[in-house]
Amino acid sequence: MSYCRQEGKDRIIFVTKEDHETPSNAELIADDPDDPYEEQGLILPNGDINWNCPCLGGMASGPCGSQFKEAFSCFHYSKEEVKGSECIDHFRNMQECMQRYPELYPQEEDKESSFQAESSSGSASALSPETDSTPATSNVSSDSAPPTQSQTAS
Repeated sequence: MSYCRQEGKDRIIFVTKEDHETPSNAELIADDPDDPYEEQGLILPNGDINWNCPCLGGMASGPCGSQFKEAFSCFHYSKEEVKGSECIDHFRNMQECMQRYPELYPQEEDKESSFQAESSSGSASALSPETDSTPATSNVSSDSAPPTQSQTAS
């Protein structure tokens, strides 16, 4: 004698050996898009963003969650020719927030991020983004090339 019982979100069906010997007459029901326990992926069937998707790595719920949601929503729903081009301010706000929490949102160590770290700490030795760490060349110009603006401005 088979029977069924409900435990929370789960339905447990007990079957007998005789039940297994006959072909199943179970009918499959389409997935319920509103089922909160069903993993839907990043985009729900209705086109909305699934903020609970594990693929977001908790970004939607951290201290910068609201900024992340604004930027990601703007990009997702963008109708511009260059998708997301109208979202620059949202992404800038998100980046500024993430920089306030470096222990939660580590930055890659590259020239640009080290420049930003030095300039935000008020270091006078920060390099400008146009320069690199190689020594400056002399201001002596050759006869074949006219001096550049930076060479004549010194």
